[in-house]
Amino acid sequence: MSTARKTKKQKTKKPKIPKRLPGDPSKAEMVKRMIRVDQAGEYGAVRIYEGQLSVLGKSASAPALEHMAKQERRHLDAFNKLIPERRVRPTALLPLWHVAGFALGAGTALLGEKAAHACTVAVEEVIDEHYAGQIARLDAEGGEKKLRDRLEEFRLEEVEHRQTSLDLGAKDTPGYEALTGLIRAGSRLAIWLSTRI
Repeated sequence: MSTARKTKKQKTKKPKIPKRLPGDPSKAEMVKRMIRVDQAGEYGAVRIYEGQLSVLGKSASAPALEHMAKQERRHLDAFNKLIPERRVRPTALLPLWHVAGFALGAGTALLGEKAAHACTVAVEEVIDEHYAGQIARLDAEGGEKKLRDRLEEFRLEEVEHRQTSLDLGAKDTPGYEALTGLIRAGSRLAIWLSTRI
């Protein structure tokens, strides 16, 4: 029997979906909020990669960063189309995410390639959970299969970005736990704000 290390598949914990309560947003409003926050999140992700590439554009990490940025731009394009199709008001915070995303990407890249990858790990962990929660909510509500399938496709690409960044040494970043904890908290706050504002 081989003692080779087995690779574990990244599994996302299935979120518990509470029953709809009086005063909760309607299904239509829930979907609009999903599109609003996802467009904002993908916009922020594109800006993070632009910031990282502004510093690391000629580094060994550049091809991986460019590949991930290309996928994020495709995600953003999909939500940019859904905004007018579904008559969704974009978040009013896009100017903030424009600056904050770039600053986060460039700032972590200035700390080194591994810190930039640690940033990706932290953001993608939150996005994986976020998309999984939205998918579970859509499954519970029924309908919206096309949107649900698109979210799952994007979620799997975000999981791939996380794994790529781990493979490129993200955990070797000095202060990894503190840095990723701070970025995860900021990402969760950005999601909460963009859903509502």
